[in-house]
Amino acid sequence: MRGLIAIMLLAGLGCGMAAAEPIPLPHPRPPIWVEPRSFAEAVAGLEFDATDVSSAPTPCDGRLAAMAEIEPMPWLIGPGACGGRDMVRLDAVWLADKTRIELKPQPVLRCAMAESLTAWLRDEAAPRTAVLGANLHSIDTYDDYECRPRNRVPGAKLSEHGHGNAVDVRAFTLDDGRVIGLTDMTVAKDFREALRDSACRRFTTVLGPGADAHHNGHIHLDIVERSRGYRICEWDVQEPPKVPLPRPRPALADAR
Repeated sequence: MRGLIAIMLLAGLGCGMAAAEPIPLPHPRPPIWVEPRSFAEAVAGLEFDATDVSSAPTPCDGRLAAMAEIEPMPWLIGPGACGGRDMVRLDAVWLADKTRIELKPQPVLRCAMAESLTAWLRDEAAPRTAVLGANLHSIDTYDDYECRPRNRVPGAKLSEHGHGNAVDVRAFTLDDGRVIGLTDMTVAKDFREALRDSACRRFTTVLGPGADAHHNGHIHLDIVERSRGYRICEWDVQEPPKVPLPRPRPALADAR
């Protein structure tokens, strides 16, 4: 009897073992980053045409090299709509008397924008520093080529900085060591007004104090083309607030 029970138990265990099935492994997760199918999709944009890329200097490069130190970069690529053709790094500007005006840091710009900036510094900014009693020595820049939306606001339209069409200028350094902030309210007002007026004639966009809070500490310059030649000039030449004088003290009574 005991032997029969043992055989039945073994048979039952054998059936249970035969019925067990392996547990299937979960499917692998799809990768979070989908690899782009091509270089154009990844970086250059679908409109990128490699046949247009050339190391040959352009006519703009030739004109600019006669009055500035540049490092040509024929095509600066993306991502997306960023970048552009005929890009240069503008290291310094040569005045007519061969004085070298260094830019720090050196901005990366489209050649056309670099040419406009160079002409403005040579023809307008440098001569006007004479009213300050010293000569222009160097330029303190703030922002140049950067692939970002306007004012770095997510979802905003692409900034002209993303095309190399814009530069931000913070200050001029004179050869006597003085640093002249373009938005410094203590700098001579007529000097800043003359700079503003010349900049607004040269560039299609000029933004500074009064434009918005993003431009209180520097001047934005660009050469974007708009319909009907529309231009924007928003740079308030501000003065220090006037501190009211204390009221005069009342006269003391004649002591006797």
